[in-house]
Amino acid sequence: MKTPLLPMLLGALAGGMGWGIRGQYGHETGAMMAGLLVSSVAAVLFCGRASGLGTLRAIAWGTLGIGIGGSMTYGQIIGWTQMPAHIGNWGAWVWGMLGLAVIGAIWIGFGGAFLGMGLGGRRYTAPEMLVLMACLLGLYHLGVWLFNQPFDPKSQQLPWVYFSNRLDKPRFECWGGLGLALAGLLIYLAGKNDTLGWKLGLFGVLGGALGFPGGQCWQSWHAWNREWIAGTSFGPWAKLINWWNLMEITFGMVMGATLLFGLWWNRARVQPADLECESFQGKFTDGWLLFAHLTLLTLSEFLEVPLLNTWYGLGLVMVVLPLVASVESCRWPGWIVGPVVVLPIAGKTLRYMAEKHGELSAVDWLVYLAAPMVVAFWFACRLNRKIWLGCEGATVGRTVLLFGVWMFFLLNFAFFDYPWPWQPWTGRTPSALVYVVCLAGLSWLAVSQPFGGERKPN
Repeated sequence: MKTPLLPMLLGALAGGMGWGIRGQYGHETGAMMAGLLVSSVAAVLFCGRASGLGTLRAIAWGTLGIGIGGSMTYGQIIGWTQMPAHIGNWGAWVWGMLGLAVIGAIWIGFGGAFLGMGLGGRRYTAPEMLVLMACLLGLYHLGVWLFNQPFDPKSQQLPWVYFSNRLDKPRFECWGGLGLALAGLLIYLAGKNDTLGWKLGLFGVLGGALGFPGGQCWQSWHAWNREWIAGTSFGPWAKLINWWNLMEITFGMVMGATLLFGLWWNRARVQPADLECESFQGKFTDGWLLFAHLTLLTLSEFLEVPLLNTWYGLGLVMVVLPLVASVESCRWPGWIVGPVVVLPIAGKTLRYMAEKHGELSAVDWLVYLAAPMVVAFWFACRLNRKIWLGCEGATVGRTVLLFGVWMFFLLNFAFFDYPWPWQPWTGRTPSALVYVVCLAGLSWLAVSQPFGGERKPN
């Protein structure tokens, strides 16, 4: 590809759809949807005939990496730019946008770095990955101590740099901890000569720093000009727009386009490791590790267990087990893009249905949880078999992309209470139409003629 326009367009569709749908599900596991879609588009466009297993592992790492930043709080930071008390206060607006730029940079920086680690061809071992994540966790606690402490709302002690705006109900911020951990990761990758890893991490920093405040410009513009907008011909339509979700869609589009531009710029370095489909871990070990992760994930996401919620709910901890397990397993990458990603999304869809409609029927449990999980496990098994038979990188990307866009679209469509366009429009209808456009474009990519070059020797 001579120009980056097509990669940026498709990256924008993937990021916009994934991050927009994430708005309904939130936090680390919601962000992983965007990571999966953007990483899959990257695989289709740039992996060509590369190793199928190496490409799938890169998609899995990009999926997990972008989930790490979901531990950061940002709702009150957005408040600086749009709450009635701050309308017209440019100082508050600038401070809020600065906070969003910092959080966005850290969030997408992790996603870019881990995707680059998978696509750059550098070898990693399970012990190395475990030590690396342990060091990042140590840097996280050091960064929290340096930048996000003291935090004692009862005695009105807050950090020296604090972005949230509700001083009566302050939220704990951890951007300093994750920021220091990201800096440590990029330095480590530079020292290991994983050039694509640290360079794509920096493109992620750029995409997040531009995307989060860029998306919020829509929402703050509407909040600052609500009365004027209501008096225009656009006024009736403005009432039907979910401005928060528009912010999320725009954020995703900008970060997806930026990451794909970064890959295009460094396309000569895209060379997933030529991994053999041989698991150093036996089926028994892999199976127990999967059971352990899904159990811990379910407990931390859906039950009130304070210690577990605090511990396994932290993104840096949540991704350790699947990251380490996927380094030396030919099964785990497929499981990550299948049941590991789908479980919390299907579970939250089911929970929403219970909150919205009351008691659930057996059909609800089947449609919103059991069926998606059965499909996810079936897909992972089928994908792993394709890998075993020598499936190439671009084909792996197409398969994962097609699965992801349809699974996430359908679950979110249910979460949106099925906003068919011929029914009375709600605030969810315009967003759903945007997702239809993204679905069409990404499905076209998944079934179109091959992209990417020939397989490169390692």
